[in-house]
Amino acid sequence: MRFMFRAAFGAALAVAASASTAWAAVTPVPVGQPLARFDKVKPAVHRYLRYRQVGDTIQPMDVWTREIRIEPDPAGVKRLHIVQHWDGATLGNVKTLDSWFELGTFRPFTHERRTTKDGQTKIEGFDFKPDRIVGLKDLPGNAQAAYDVASPEPSFNFETDTEFLQALPLAAGYEARIVFHHPGGGPPAPYVFKVTSSQVLTSSAGGKVDCWVMTTDYNRPDGKPATFWLAKDSQVVVKVVSPAPDGSTWVKTLMW
Repeated sequence: MRFMFRAAFGAALAVAASASTAWAAVTPVPVGQPLARFDKVKPAVHRYLRYRQVGDTIQPMDVWTREIRIEPDPAGVKRLHIVQHWDGATLGNVKTLDSWFELGTFRPFTHERRTTKDGQTKIEGFDFKPDRIVGLKDLPGNAQAAYDVASPEPSFNFETDTEFLQALPLAAGYEARIVFHHPGGGPPAPYVFKVTSSQVLTSSAGGKVDCWVMTTDYNRPDGKPATFWLAKDSQVVVKVVSPAPDGSTWVKTLMW
């Protein structure tokens, strides 16, 4: 009798451990693999307000327009094309980003960034290769022409994470390991994004959006994680809240 109890108890523990492991399993998302919900990445324009908050004080930073296009590249090949335009709170401060990707996989090809501040424009261009990210040699005025950063694993473009997250198979308990590189920043690194719960967001006008709630610590385990809310139907990012080390909070919210 004791043997039967122990066997049953052991089996129950095995099932529980298996379930726990399945819940905690991290799914690698390699560059070049077709993404499960790439069909969610549809031509559209999304506009976000970005602001910094300290206590009850809110400081607007910029309005961020992100456009998704599916169109031929300069060589005539049909690609995913993401164009961003940032209008700063200070008149004349503008940033534009222009990025090309492989359809279905989000594999990055090129990324161009133009930043205008105080009447001066800085041009930066990058070429994502399988083993490194280098400066675009044929981009006139490229301040990053000599850029060369090794990528032990092929990397996704961190400046288009908002659209990239749309293409993942979000579900309760889903965790993804994604290698990202911020062009011009530090070396590529893997980051874990976790679906921690779901929540219905309610706008001030009473509209409701059922969302997946996703977090990442950006490889800073001692800090508070950033939290993303993504609409369950479209998987569009609706809101992002990122606590900063100085105690302020950075918020990005979809204007709708």
